[in-house]
Amino acid sequence: MLVLAGALVLLMLLATVVLLGAAATGGARAARAADLAALAGADVARGLAPGDPCTVAEQVARRNGAELTACRVVGADGTEVLVVVRRAVGGAAGETLEATGTSRAGPPR
Repeated sequence: MLVLAGALVLLMLLATVVLLGAAATGGARAARAADLAALAGADVARGLAPGDPCTVAEQVARRNGAELTACRVVGADGTEVLVVVRRAVGGAAGETLEATGTSRAGPPR
């Protein structure tokens, strides 16, 4: 009985480590998608690429497996872009968790 209890505790610890690893990986991927989307949107806002900054940011976020949840062109001269993205993260037992990422990009100071 003691061996069975020890095995159960070990399995619970292993599941916790896997869940924390998935959350950390998902958070990093969401942050990366937000960074890339903000940079692409800022390039458009600065006139370096054609299009609408938020539309381009949405396309870049989607290509990186994330969903754009907010986008604003900010800054005194309208050349900075602030984005928020959401990305699905696989959890334990098939459940789906979400990770969010926020980023702001613009011209160098």
